Amino acid sequence: MEICFLSSNIHKIDEVKSILNSEKINIIPIELKINEIQSDDMEKIVKDKVIKAFKKIRKPIFVEQTGLLIKNFGDLPGGLTQIFWDNLKADKFSEIFFKIGFTEVTAKTVLAFCDQKKIYTFEGIIEGNIIYPPRGDRSFQWDCIFIPNGHEKTFAEMGKEKNNISMRKIALNEFKSFLEERMNKND
Repeated sequence: MEICFLSSNIHKIDEVKSILNSEKINIIPIELKINEIQSDDMEKIVKDKVIKAFKKIRKPIFVEQTGLLIKNFGDLPGGLTQIFWDNLKADKFSEIFFKIGFTEVTAKTVLAFCDQKKIYTFEGIIEGNIIYPPRGDRSFQWDCIFIPNGHEKTFAEMGKEKNNISMRKIALNEFKSFLEERMNKND
């Protein structure tokens, strides 16, 4: 089964391919310019994005949105995490929330898949904390400031180990089970 994945982020593409690793599922990265709605509602964002992407390519496709929901900050930035991150970067982002004591966060991934007939969503969450100062490689957004509960390392310090526990893995495992169940019904 060939499925398109809307992303130009090489880190996300590598994670998706690693986690969805299957002889039956072939992930095709697609780079499209999609005018993404701005909302803290991550499910609304991915549904809108997958519809727009499907209309352009007319093939089964999935998209994902990952964000941080800061507990004492009204679960913001959520779907707006990228905007916060682009403006504040690692040091300022972690310093602000660490200094005011808003370190408890939920890391959340929401996937939307369009198969030409219907849209399906899948979600993964993991609890953790923001740390200051950032630690590890800074090339993949907020991985350098997020430590999942029960761990000593940031996602950035974990490297590929992150793929065993991440919110993206949880959402992708749900998606993979869904796809495998569909393929088994069609065999």
